[in-house]
Amino acid sequence: MATPITSIRKSEKTAEQLQQEKLEDLQALITEQEEALQKILQLTGELHKIGVLDAAHAMVQAKEKIAGIALEQVSREPVTHLINHVMGAAGVLSSIEPEVTAKLANSVKKGLDEAELYRGNGEKVGLFQLLSAIQDPDINRALKFGLDFLKGMGKELADETPRD
Repeated sequence: MATPITSIRKSEKTAEQLQQEKLEDLQALITEQEEALQKILQLTGELHKIGVLDAAHAMVQAKEKIAGIALEQVSREPVTHLINHVMGAAGVLSSIEPEVTAKLANSVKKGLDEAELYRGNGEKVGLFQLLSAIQDPDINRALKFGLDFLKGMGKELADETPRD
């Protein structure tokens, strides 16, 4: 009968053994990725030839100066106005239903297509033509939409500006 195991010895690898295992793993990885490594080395060689690596190195060395310049440029009044405009426009666009925006954009496109058909024909619009055009359902619909738009815009403007 076998003797029972009374103690377990944990085998610890020496630093040289660990280093040897890491080298073997690295060697296996290099062998597996040989083609990719060659491409990386070619790419970095080309970047070095044209000076990109030197420029990147110089940028890293001067990172504090570059950050200062960038911060100075971004904090200029025109740039802050632009950022505020973009944020305001994004806020307005995000509050509009996407279906409404799509319908309006398609309407504008169709209107531009229609206007392009008759552009440059030299016709002048008379008062009677204008009055009869109002009877056209499509034109009337667009006019009504425009008037409703102006009404809503005017209501919003009334809250911000004093009336005469």
